[in-house]
Amino acid sequence: MKFVPTLDRGVDAAKASALALGLSLFTALPAFAQDAAATAAAAPKVDKGDTTWMLVSTILVIMMTIPGLALFYGGLVRSKNVLSVLVQVFAGFSLISILWVVYGYSLAFTGAGTAADATALTPFIGTLDKMFLAGVTTDSVAETFTKGVYIPELTFVIFQLTFAAITPALIIGAIAERIKFAAVMVFLVVWFTFSYLPMAHMVWWWGGPSAADAPSGLLFGWGALDFAGGTVVHINAGVAGLVACIVLGKRIGFNKDNMAPHSLVLTMIGACLLWVGWFGFNAGSNLEANGLTAQAILNTIVATAAAALAWMFVEWLTRGHASMLGAASGAVAGLVAITPAAGLAGAGGAIVLGAVAGVVCLWAVVSIKPMLGYDDSLDVFGVHGVGGVVGALGTAIVAAPSLGGFGVGEYTIAGQLVIQAKAVLVCIVTTGVVSFVSLYVIKMIFGLRVTEQAEREGLDIATHGERAYN
Repeated sequence: MKFVPTLDRGVDAAKASALALGLSLFTALPAFAQDAAATAAAAPKVDKGDTTWMLVSTILVIMMTIPGLALFYGGLVRSKNVLSVLVQVFAGFSLISILWVVYGYSLAFTGAGTAADATALTPFIGTLDKMFLAGVTTDSVAETFTKGVYIPELTFVIFQLTFAAITPALIIGAIAERIKFAAVMVFLVVWFTFSYLPMAHMVWWWGGPSAADAPSGLLFGWGALDFAGGTVVHINAGVAGLVACIVLGKRIGFNKDNMAPHSLVLTMIGACLLWVGWFGFNAGSNLEANGLTAQAILNTIVATAAAALAWMFVEWLTRGHASMLGAASGAVAGLVAITPAAGLAGAGGAIVLGAVAGVVCLWAVVSIKPMLGYDDSLDVFGVHGVGGVVGALGTAIVAAPSLGGFGVGEYTIAGQLVIQAKAVLVCIVTTGVVSFVSLYVIKMIFGLRVTEQAEREGLDIATHGERAYN
């Protein structure tokens, strides 16, 4: 007799189902693994080294403004006005930082996703889609200039915040010692909104290397080269400073009273902080930590050194002495000029560009300013405006691969020079019109200047109720 085991049919069915499920999961594991690998490959990966460098660069640029620019300007004014300049720079930095989060970042760095849905305003200004940083989280990423390389979007937000904050603060030097504090603050808000943000969008906004068909800002689309802000920052602020000082009028006693800097020690300290902070400004604009970042740092050193030496040498030839003020002013002129070419020039080109800027800016301050008779208190136009134009146009030359530069594509100096000149013209017209109209509106509503008594007493006491020195 053959033995046949008997089992409960319900138990048999359950075991069979479990076995079938296990077999199906086992056979599906390779497919799950492939899907997971594909998802991991598709997800943007943030580079921690690049992110660290960008955070350091952000802190360096903040140092440029507070305390760098504040001390540089503070030392250049008379002792009765030093606190007023410090307060204006400090408060301006704080004000623009808030506005950047509220709407500035959105208007500067958003736009249509594709050419098909681009709006008429996309080349000129962004949208309000990211007001109050809507949609920007700790997981959001921003692509650098290398396809597939990312940093956290918040890192990009705060880096660009520092640019937005220092640019309006530069204008303060042109109108120092006679403008109302409230008028300064209102003007900075209006100018930031209608001049800085459109220029930043037109020059720097694009879809990134992975979005070749996406629309871009107007000047970016033209092929204008501005590595770190020659047009957006320096020409923009320099021309605004010129318009502002003309609309505001000359200081009481201009060309009659002694208006020499009260502390060249403070100015020297401020200039050194600016130079060190500028490494974040220029090299940070590469958005990555690589060889080109090192090139930008080198260019920032040698161009600045060349400009300082050139200014001092010409000053010595024409006036018989090389001054500390000349050295500091020349250094800033070199920093301004190399800004648009920092990651585009070779070291040799950077040295030549810096030397040319030092001489041209000295000429603008010593000869052109007295000839035209405007009272640009701290030579914002002569250094930032003129130096910015020298740098923007000079970039077309020093970026040429034939001269050791890093221009790409079918590069011709003449063709690039035309594009750079058009970008400079757009910037001058934009900031000139915005500055003129906004200042006249503010003048009619609030008034621009302090009273004659307050100006003679000094803005430290008259406006802020404090003294820098006892």
